[in-house]
Amino acid sequence: MLTFLGFAMIATFLVLIMMKKMSPIAALVLIPALFCVFAGQGANLGDYVIDGVGKLAPTAAMLMFAIVYFGLMIDVGLFDPIVRGILRFCKADPVRVVVGTAVLAAIVSLDGDGSTTFMITVSAMYPLYKRLGLSLVVMTGVAATANGVMNTLPWGGPTARAATALKLDAGDIFVPMIPALAVGLLCVFALAYALGLKERRRLGTLALPGGAEPQPAAVAAADSAATAGTGTSDTAPASDRATEGRSDAAPGAASATSSASATSAAAAGFQGLDPRRPTLRPRLYWFNAGLTVALLAAMIMELLPIPVLFLLGAALALTVNFPHMPDQKARIAAHADNVLNVAGMVFAAAVFTGVLSGTGMVKHMADWLVGAVPEGMGPHMALVTGLLSLPLTYFMSNDGFYFGVLPVLAEAGAAHGVSPLEIARASLVGQALHMSSPLVPAVYVLVGMAGVEFGDHTRFTVKWAALTSLAVLAAGMLFGII
Repeated sequence: MLTFLGFAMIATFLVLIMMKKMSPIAALVLIPALFCVFAGQGANLGDYVIDGVGKLAPTAAMLMFAIVYFGLMIDVGLFDPIVRGILRFCKADPVRVVVGTAVLAAIVSLDGDGSTTFMITVSAMYPLYKRLGLSLVVMTGVAATANGVMNTLPWGGPTARAATALKLDAGDIFVPMIPALAVGLLCVFALAYALGLKERRRLGTLALPGGAEPQPAAVAAADSAATAGTGTSDTAPASDRATEGRSDAAPGAASATSSASATSAAAAGFQGLDPRRPTLRPRLYWFNAGLTVALLAAMIMELLPIPVLFLLGAALALTVNFPHMPDQKARIAAHADNVLNVAGMVFAAAVFTGVLSGTGMVKHMADWLVGAVPEGMGPHMALVTGLLSLPLTYFMSNDGFYFGVLPVLAEAGAAHGVSPLEIARASLVGQALHMSSPLVPAVYVLVGMAGVEFGDHTRFTVKWAALTSLAVLAAGMLFGII
């Protein structure tokens, strides 16, 4: 009964948010509460929710202060050189823009934190997507899938959880998986290229008037004017946007005004972030860079809990970069929307996870799936683990899967002579899909900052992320890793 209710609850949640019948926050709260009553445990709902909130409170605190910290770093210009480099590569070509999104997300993912990755990637690429008219769902899908593959880094979480659950060395799990994960990353880049081609066919490529080669300057024309007044690259008036020329438009259609604007903008180049915004702190660049490196190093070395590190980092960054109280209040207010949205989503997700765990639905679902594996598949438990990691890490938290289900799969594999190391490596392949799970708080940072509906993101991303995960699994088996 609990098995059926668990699957029915998850299916109901996904259907309602994908059909946009409910907001994610409302669905995360009301649907599990209803199913808790159906399970005959409504009297315990309060305990389940409090337990879930208690477990996710550190995550919510980490996200709150991480958003403030990296928001400040974006404000003061720490990531502007990276953004300029990516945008120079992207120019005005949709293919380069989408591939650049994948590259940027993969690079930033090296810090092991999904929220950080999404904040930097969206802040850098969002203005360019808006100016070119590219699909924002493409941006969120590519960024989430790239981050999912990179999430398998030992300090990213899943590898450490697998090592802890099976009492193995994280290096023994991760290092042999590098070739398979590299294949997964290549799949993400290939996907980005294919999606970029599709966007190019839909939109064409921006070009300078008179048939010149595509350049960022065609877009920068309106941006240079817009930044002087509003400071944002996606708020240029319609008259400015009308001066943009596309490669599929008539060459002679551009006006003299647009030619002059394009020429004046050529030297400046396209900027994803306003280079004249008042929050820039160029004299403090190396302080901010050093503080960020020290913060990430402390995270990797686990000197303090991550929420504490981000709390201290945000307080120090705010004090040094904005010593005046009104400026500090303005910066906090500027990021308050993101903080509130993400923290609210995390605490709403605590209701969902609390009911799943408290009622025993998760355990019954996992036992049913493991029990459904045919006896003859025993010698192939690594393959079974890899396949099960896709749905289980999507519908469950990483903690639930790695500490609850993985030891059971490892025991079943050991009975048929399958090494726990192979089981642990196979358990990592579903991470590309996991990063778009409604139970992952960072995904709400991604869709919230991009202004994308979670249901739209899910519909678009799930199929590509699942294919990427399967490619990692196939490569692992081909290379003899799994």
